[in-house]
Amino acid sequence: MLTTATSRKVYVMHVGHSYRTTYTLEEHGTTSTLQQIEKEKDLGVYTTSDLKSSTQCNKAAIKAMSVLRMVNRAFRRMDKEEFLVIYKSFIRPHLEYCVQSCNPHFVT
Repeated sequence: MLTTATSRKVYVMHVGHSYRTTYTLEEHGTTSTLQQIEKEKDLGVYTTSDLKSSTQCNKAAIKAMSVLRMVNRAFRRMDKEEFLVIYKSFIRPHLEYCVQSCNPHFVT
């Protein structure tokens, strides 16, 4: 049972092992069990307990497609050069955000 403001802000994510441990937090004489989560969003990056990047990629693709639909509604007629400018300005940043965190094997 989460009773205090601090214990509602604290979560546990188990990464890399299959057994589950229960963690408790004691505050002002009250003991509360910390909630276990499978994914967390921090600074726009989704981290899952299995460390796969599929959630991050899916959310980025959904956001980019929604921006592309807004551009399509706003600009019905455009040539290739105009589309490239709009694509590089509004759509591509959503697809490229946090790509480095999804590909840690490129770190030297």
